[in-house]
Amino acid sequence: MSTRGSYELEGRELIAEAAGLRVQVLTLGPGQAVPWHRHTSITDTFFCLEGSVQITTRAPASEVILMPGDRASVPPPQPHHVAPADGARCRFLIVQGVGEYDYLSEE
Repeated sequence: MSTRGSYELEGRELIAEAAGLRVQVLTLGPGQAVPWHRHTSITDTFFCLEGSVQITTRAPASEVILMPGDRASVPPPQPHHVAPADGARCRFLIVQGVGEYDYLSEE
């Protein structure tokens, strides 16, 4: 079980981390993405800060595009993929919790 995926990001800023909760600002550059993965017990809550963020899920399949100020959540154990909606740069705040963090690849 991995605690962090191995994928490239333009930026990662840790805002806060405590037992069962983590808050970060992630920046994805052109062509970058958070690959398909899932979590056992935590919910990922996304807040778009800049650009447009596309969150795609499986089981059930859905796609949502966030613009600055929008938010969306992906509950466990739903597989999801995150990328800039327009292929350009995007930046978002992600709140992960409450529970033990894990990253299970779905690639």
